[in-house]
Amino acid sequence: MQGENQPEDNEYEVKPPTIEVSQVTEDSDNKIAVKRINDVEITIPVVYGTIAFHLGRKASESQSHKWTVYVRGAKNEDLGAVIKRVVFQLHPSFDNPRRAVESPPFELSECGWGEFEIVISLFFHNDVCVKQLDLLHHLKLYPEAESGSKSTKKPVVKETYDEIIFPNPSENFFARVQNHPAVHVPRLPAGFNLPTSVPIDSMNKKGRGDTKNHPLSHLFMNFSEADELLTIVSARQQVQAHIMKLRRELSTMNQPPQPPNPASGHDCT
Repeated sequence: MQGENQPEDNEYEVKPPTIEVSQVTEDSDNKIAVKRINDVEITIPVVYGTIAFHLGRKASESQSHKWTVYVRGAKNEDLGAVIKRVVFQLHPSFDNPRRAVESPPFELSECGWGEFEIVISLFFHNDVCVKQLDLLHHLKLYPEAESGSKSTKKPVVKETYDEIIFPNPSENFFARVQNHPAVHVPRLPAGFNLPTSVPIDSMNKKGRGDTKNHPLSHLFMNFSEADELLTIVSARQQVQAHIMKLRRELSTMNQPPQPPNPASGHDCT
């Protein structure tokens, strides 16, 4: 039952939205100029972390814990519309320490005995960003205060909440995620026409990519503090949309007046 596997030691970090990804200038494969929407930001809340279980009687000196490292949506949404691939860089003592996960859910499980830093590299779809984003996470196997014998039913959970900001997104990226539950986008001015969204071929190769029915989802944190941050982000995006509207109006006002139409040759005097 889910109630039997309660986290023994939790570490949750909630950060303000500080990760800003450089804007896309061109398609890296086709070298085609990408049309961007200026003065707009797209925000994607993400959670990355680990959950570790002690193996109990099955534990050995080299394998005392089974653990899972993952990147998920803050509310367990599918991130496949934004993230193309995630690479987990493990300790060099592991066979094939560089592990790539090509589709959501972005996670991997391993067994070991020691704690170490895991580099989590996010690779985005070409119309999102051509640069990877590297995150650092410390795998935690042991609780802060050892009390009694280790339990196989009480995992050690460590998660970090963050928000990835994409300034001046491409029109196709915006069109694809404007109604996506994992993505926060501002309202565009009335009359702004977006192109038809082009689907991502690699999305949902394994069916559902969310983690709402994940076997460990009952251990994930419900980021109530994150909801407050998202409210702030939403308000900021509304201000940005208003600024964008004002800039368009000023641009229209600053245009030189159009000369009057020449008189028609059919006018009678």
